[in-house]
Amino acid sequence: MDIVSIIIQLISGAVGGNIAGAILKNFSLGTTGNSIAGVIGGIVGGQILNAILGPGTVPDATATDAGGTDIGSIISSLVGGGVGGGILMIIVGMIRKGMGK
Repeated sequence: MDIVSIIIQLISGAVGGNIAGAILKNFSLGTTGNSIAGVIGGIVGGQILNAILGPGTVPDATATDAGGTDIGSIISSLVGGGVGGGILMIIVGMIRKGMGK
């Protein structure tokens, strides 16, 4: 796992957490809480998706630079990070709401 993928997962996780918080206002943790849960979920989700799909899902002919970062790797980091961030934010929001009652 390279640093570019991790950065993409962090950013997409934060965005995914905030989008999920905006859509599901009942479970929202606020902007900061959504971002923190999203960042953590983004890393976890991105790592899980990378483990499932594998690092080399697209042939080397599509590599964008000499480091081997390809479009498949970027897309899997974006999707895994965004979805993971959104899911973790919802889970934490549900737990927080459940503890409040």
